[in-house]
Amino acid sequence: MTDRLIKPVGRGFLFLDSHPVGCAELVNGLTEQIEARKLQQRPVALVIGSSSGYGLAATVAGLARYGIDGIGVSFEKAPTVRRTATAGWYRTAATAAYAESVGSDFHFVNADAFADTTKADVLDLLQEKFGGVDYLIYSVAAPRRVDPRTGTTYQSAIKAIGQPARTKSLAYEDGVPVVQEVGIEVATDDEVAETVQVMGGEDWTRWVDALEERKLLKDGFSTVALTYIGSELTGPIYRQGSIGAAKAHLEQTAQTLSKRDGVAARTSVNGAAVTQASSAIPGIGLYVSLLHKVLGERMQTPMQQSIALWDQLTGEKPLDLDEDGRIRLDRWELADDVQAAVRDQWDAATQETIADVADTVWFFEEVRRLYGFDVAGVDYDQPAEVDVEWPTKA
Repeated sequence: MTDRLIKPVGRGFLFLDSHPVGCAELVNGLTEQIEARKLQQRPVALVIGSSSGYGLAATVAGLARYGIDGIGVSFEKAPTVRRTATAGWYRTAATAAYAESVGSDFHFVNADAFADTTKADVLDLLQEKFGGVDYLIYSVAAPRRVDPRTGTTYQSAIKAIGQPARTKSLAYEDGVPVVQEVGIEVATDDEVAETVQVMGGEDWTRWVDALEERKLLKDGFSTVALTYIGSELTGPIYRQGSIGAAKAHLEQTAQTLSKRDGVAARTSVNGAAVTQASSAIPGIGLYVSLLHKVLGERMQTPMQQSIALWDQLTGEKPLDLDEDGRIRLDRWELADDVQAAVRDQWDAATQETIADVADTVWFFEEVRRLYGFDVAGVDYDQPAEVDVEWPTKA
């Protein structure tokens, strides 16, 4: 037993430790939001990036909504003498326990999704247990990628393209919200290219290639890569920046993959949310806190959007596509009246007004919840067992 009293310690939006009980309760809370549906046969799904953000939501929604079997892949750190495991480690353990409780045969692999060895191991398991796959959901958010075929390490950059940009941004000092003005440098051509290598569609393509080569694509196979477009307010740093170039490549990849026989590939455009990936991008935290102030309970959670995604993938509901063939789960966010209200709040946001125009308390609590803190029903004054095993099956 290695019980510890765990407190949120870190800087900004990055915490050094995670709370295992809080992470487990967070997953349990997600499952309670879902009304089950039954299909004639359990779908087999492969989720790349299953431990956090929208990948976690898609995994839990698939399990609770349609009883999917399959495999989730993520890259998490185990507990050490000094530190807890990563939050994704604990969330995965809780997700595995839930899958077992509802009778789903779902396995979790902890490995680098970019590595060819990981693909080989996952496909071996997929072939052994299921004989093929119906759905591939690709939701990878990583700061860097090592190409296993060249050994080259690519580093993503959060920069503007064409000309420098400035944006308002939200930070916290001892829990107090601080409005900052942040300058965004222009990315070099190499930095844009490297960002595309990390966050674009090449690795997604390699997963589909590997499945095709092993003849593991079932009839009606469908794959989606999760993406984001966002507001004009965040455009210079996101959609028109180096990240946007990678997202554009992801969308082009979907069109290319869909030209293959037996492959239906699309991108799924999700709405804004508080995730470990998004909170690191300048301006996004402020924007999301303003959006929640405007929408309140009308702001759709990653779980609500993931339920909608599964309903569309399984044919329970028709695909909601735009003119470019992308699944749109973000229409609630980009509605004209919503964006107009958020822009008014954005323009009014100063250090003096921030507590009134934005949901800064909600946003900070949501960031803490990513690490298992501020979760209802958890006694944080009690020690917690940190040595939670990674879920494996005999």
